[in-house]
Amino acid sequence: QVQLQESGGGLVQSGESLRLACIFSGRSFSNYAVAWFRQAPGKDREFVAAVSRNGGPVSAKSVEGRFRTVRDDAANTVFLQMNSLKPEDTAVYYCAARAEASEHVIRALPNDYASWGQGTQVTVSS
Repeated sequence: QVQLQESGGGLVQSGESLRLACIFSGRSFSNYAVAWFRQAPGKDREFVAAVSRNGGPVSAKSVEGRFRTVRDDAANTVFLQMNSLKPEDTAVYYCAARAEASEHVIRALPNDYASWGQGTQVTVSS
């Protein structure tokens, strides 16, 4: 079965950067698209960014131009580079994976993903 492990969260000040990592194991990584979601206290889990099997990235409008997702197939890892962080980015960040027949497909709904990591806390102070 697929296992996902996030790392890289922490406490930073507004305007600073963090890079999250999601390490994938258990299946053939090249067959999976990977997405990042986040959940703030009292709010629904929301899509942040994702990368397709062929590396094509997609970001939510709320983070476009600040966050970037990159996959490293040699390391079975997906990175979320987060720049110009804002207090409203504070949340628990989760990575999720889904096997896709197409190299290009990316899905943005939490219910589309069956495999999840345990989450990593990102806190941005003002």
